[in-house]
Order: sequence, then C-alpha cells, then structure tokens
Amino acid sequence: MLALIQRVTEARVVVDGETVGAIGPGLLALVGVEPGDGPAQIAKLGDRLLRYRVFSDADGKMNLSLADTGGGLLLVSQFTLAADTRSGLRPSFSTAAPPVEAEHIFAEMVDYCRAKHRSSVETGRFGANMQVGLINDGPVTFLLRA
Repeated sequence: MLALIQRVTEARVVVDGETVGAIGPGLLALVGVEPGDGPAQIAKLGDRLLRYRVFSDADGKMNLSLADTGGGLLLVSQFTLAADTRSGLRPSFSTAAPPVEAEHIFAEMVDYCRAKHRSSVETGRFGANMQVGLINDGPVTFLLRA
C-alpha cells in the first residue's frame, strides 16, 4: 500500500460535475492498493498519514502533523499509483490489487482514518472518473509506503 501525499491549502474531487469530497488546509492522499494489503498496511499507512510531520511550526520547520494541526484529509483511490513502470513505454497494472480487493481495502483505510482523526476525512468515489483539483502548498509532496 502506498500513498502520494500533497500538503494543500485546498483540494476537491469532482465526479460528473458534482463535488463529492473537498477539504481546506490539510493533505490530499492518492492511495494505491497492492495485492496482499490488509489490516497491518492500513494501520501503518493510516498512522503515517495522520502523524507525518509536513506542516510548519512557529519557526517554519516541518514539525507538525495532520493530527497536530487538525487539517482535513482527502483520500482518493489511485490504482495507477501501484503500476509497474520499471521498463517499457506502457505501465503494467499487474502490481495493483484487483478492483474488488482494492475497493474493500480502500474503504477500510477510510474507516480507519475517520476513527483516528478528529477533523474532516473526505474521499473521492472509488472506480469513478474523477477530476482532482488542488492547490499544493509549498509545493510539498511525499511518497509513503506501508
């Protein structure tokens, strides 16, 4: 399981012209589910999303986490993130979990984060053609693996 996280001043997901998830300051996390991911990976990545220190403290240093700031978290399922791009000119998706498995694991990740985070946890719509809009703050972007 992996997540590409971006510190944002705002982010939203639109499906068929309708905003289905939106946050103000916080993190946008594009989440890729790989075969075999389960409760251990959900807990590890969920905790890292909430406690990874990417927000500035009073001295301007990245010492604060989402849990510290109370910012929003926008989780977006992103199967292409789990693609194998090591060779060739076309990605292979054999390293991404099958859709039924991925949807279940992603839903558990959303539930985990909602149970642990005192602020807003929003999502896109699994399997939909989503338009993701964001203002990356910094820019600050990291790839996390569970």
